[in-house]
Parts: sequence; structure tokens; C-alpha cells
Amino acid sequence: MKKIFLSIIFLALLGFGYAGNEGEKSGVPASAPAATITLTGQVVDFSTGEALTGVEVCLDGTDIKAYTDFDGKFEFGEVKPGHYNIIASYISYNKSLIENYKADSENGDLNIKLQASK
Repeated sequence: MKKIFLSIIFLALLGFGYAGNEGEKSGVPASAPAATITLTGQVVDFSTGEALTGVEVCLDGTDIKAYTDFDGKFEFGEVKPGHYNIIASYISYNKSLIENYKADSENGDLNIKLQASK
């Protein structure tokens, strides 16, 4: 009976010790946030320079998209730094593709000019 009791206590202590160290396996706390940036920009008409409202701007190859506000501005929050293809599309305008845009904390606002389709 004494051996069974000691075995149960040993297993319980082993379980508590394992559960307490679970988040420290990689040396990085489990709650550390991944580094992200905010990507912002503005979409305007190519000829007039007028801000375009309601333009769909998306990061190609992802489900991330945004729409421009009344000032033609858009924002992608919490984007991982890297290179992206950015597509802007709007009714009665040609799509604009910006290839291999480097999204990082050093780049400023992205300015996109859409040309009206004929």
C-alpha cells in the first residue's frame, strides 16, 4: 500500500513539473507576439489626382484586403514584413498591380494611381 501511495505522489509531482515548464521549451515565452507592421497608402485617379473611394486593395496570394475611405486611404493592420504583390481594382478603372513591394517599417505610404478604362 505504501508503494502505491508513493508511486501516485511521484507521478503527480512529475505531471506538475512538466505542466509548469511547457511554455518555456523554445526559450521564448508562449505569449510573445510576432513582429508585424501596418501598411498604409492612398489610391488616386491617374489623370486628375482625385482620391478614389471604395477601391479594393488586396495582397495577392492572401485573403487580406482593404477598401479605401473617402480620402482614398487604406490600411492593412498587423501584416508580416516581406515582399507582396498588391492589386488595386475599381469599377471603370484598369487594375493596378504593384509587384514585389517590400513591406517593412522603413517604407512610407504606398501611393497607387489608377487609370480610367476606355
